Amino acid sequence: MVMLWSNSNQKKTATAKAKYEQVLNAAKSEVENPQLTQESTAASIMSQQDSLSPLFPAMNGSEKITVLDNGLVKIGISSKGAAPCFAQLSGYNDQQGQNVTLFSNDEISLNFKLDGKNQNIQSRKLYFETINNGANSVIMRLNTNGYGYMDFTYTLLPESYMLNLDIKATGMDNFFSSDLKTLAIDWIQNLRQQEKGFEFEQRYTTLTYKRNDKAKSKVLNISPASSKATKASDKTIEERLDWVAYKNQFFSCIMIASDTYDANTHLSGISYAKGNGYMKKLMTETRTAFDPNGNRPTQFQFYIGPNDYKILKHNSKLAHGDQKVRLNRVIDLGWPVVREVNRFLIIPLFNLLSRWNLNMGIVILLMTIIVKMLVMPAQIKSYMSSAKMRALKPYVDEVNAKYPKPEDAMKKQQETMAVYSKYGVSPMGGCLPSLIQMPVWMAFFFFVPNAIELRQQSFLWATDLTGFDDIISWTNNIPLIGNHLSIFCLLFCLTNIINTIYSMQQQQMAPGQEDSMKMMRWMMYIMPVIFFFSFNNYSSGLCYYYFVSGLIGILTMIWLRRSTDDKAILAKLEADYEASRNDPTKRKQGGSGMMARLEALQKEQERLQKQQRK
Repeated sequence: MVMLWSNSNQKKTATAKAKYEQVLNAAKSEVENPQLTQESTAASIMSQQDSLSPLFPAMNGSEKITVLDNGLVKIGISSKGAAPCFAQLSGYNDQQGQNVTLFSNDEISLNFKLDGKNQNIQSRKLYFETINNGANSVIMRLNTNGYGYMDFTYTLLPESYMLNLDIKATGMDNFFSSDLKTLAIDWIQNLRQQEKGFEFEQRYTTLTYKRNDKAKSKVLNISPASSKATKASDKTIEERLDWVAYKNQFFSCIMIASDTYDANTHLSGISYAKGNGYMKKLMTETRTAFDPNGNRPTQFQFYIGPNDYKILKHNSKLAHGDQKVRLNRVIDLGWPVVREVNRFLIIPLFNLLSRWNLNMGIVILLMTIIVKMLVMPAQIKSYMSSAKMRALKPYVDEVNAKYPKPEDAMKKQQETMAVYSKYGVSPMGGCLPSLIQMPVWMAFFFFVPNAIELRQQSFLWATDLTGFDDIISWTNNIPLIGNHLSIFCLLFCLTNIINTIYSMQQQQMAPGQEDSMKMMRWMMYIMPVIFFFSFNNYSSGLCYYYFVSGLIGILTMIWLRRSTDDKAILAKLEADYEASRNDPTKRKQGGSGMMARLEALQKEQERLQKQQRK
């Protein structure tokens, strides 16, 4: 009994001694470090104030990432900020052969902001409670200190690239101010370099947006890269928007607002220099409708996937409500006429041929042949117009010999036009059919670099038809060329020169066009040189198409030249003219409207010259 009492007494003595030493040390510390004591007191007061904050439960925590995966895309949702923190696509490889990663945690910032009575919400600074809701769905809950809660519900739709987000407040009437009606969004993202050619990919890396109730999408032009990153021209959109897209050449992250984004959306961007692994840094500041009472959630949708025309069109149908989002508009298919050629001719033809599981180089070859056959009538008509003018050259030479003096140039031109009119030949007949072929030529210019089906597809020496072929390369950069020589680009330029030579040989100059034709010939020979410096970094598939198209054009020109005879053409023109003399109803007027306007213009010029002489 005495022993138990003794042990108990010793424990109490030891405890008292420990407390005494603790108080003594604290006193010494206060005397020796008064500033440290003040900071500890301030921190204690701050901690007490934070604990009274409406958002105290969300101020501290540990980050937890929930992964949603539907087999097509894998998206991570972070509990810090309740926002996507990484995205990876299945079925598409990067340059290292791994699945394409569009962004990781340190490359994206998505911040949702709401104004409260006593404290504002900035989601990226807060920790959310993770509540698993079901397959490919998760709820991120923002808890408050007695002011209700807010749920961010993410759902990854099956067999699609669409991620739905619903934001809904519950029991937070006292947290928000009574006049709160909108939710602010700040979206910042660094877009990775995904392709081999930096300059070419950067040209197609854009910040694109679509205005509400407008079919067309628009692009914010970001400043070009330099030795340092430079700020782009900011742009404020005064209209409501359906979506904003951060687009690489072949992949996009598109944020769609079901209630549209309010007017005065602010867009900006930075274009990076080559070498740091990024193309551009894009930024968006916008607002959309928000119900603080929670009766109606604020809904967003994210398209995180490839720039595939068919896939984008399919995912557009998954948009909320009756909103016509037209996600396929994120792909630039050219100007209005060119775009329609792509939509109704090039893309359907490409899809048809792709079903045969052919090499993409063969697909491009077949497309080129088919398109050339479709425009062949226009090419033949253009050639025959030039051939008729060439056949009438003896009569034109007679007119030139009749008026050798420079002051008779106007009369010479009038009589030459009369000769062409007499035989029903229009000098403009060779130009108009050629213009018909231009939209097709330009359609391929926009289609090939945007066709994700050609990405990383090899053909002959080209390892990727969407990038340049660099089988011939060197270490140091050469101005205007770079560090490689594209063989397809070189072949395209050579066929262009040969085609130009053949075309010039077939043309017959109208009177008064000698000087302009000389200038045009120089331009036609200079253009292939310009093409070489411009297209050396372009898509090898595009240069391959232009090479095959030019080669077919040369072969067609040779065939037409050998199958026509100038003497036979002249005899036919003479016979038609004699027939028209006997029967005026058979009279052919070569471009009568244009010819009449030219003759009227020539007479007016002659009248003005006479007045000047007087």
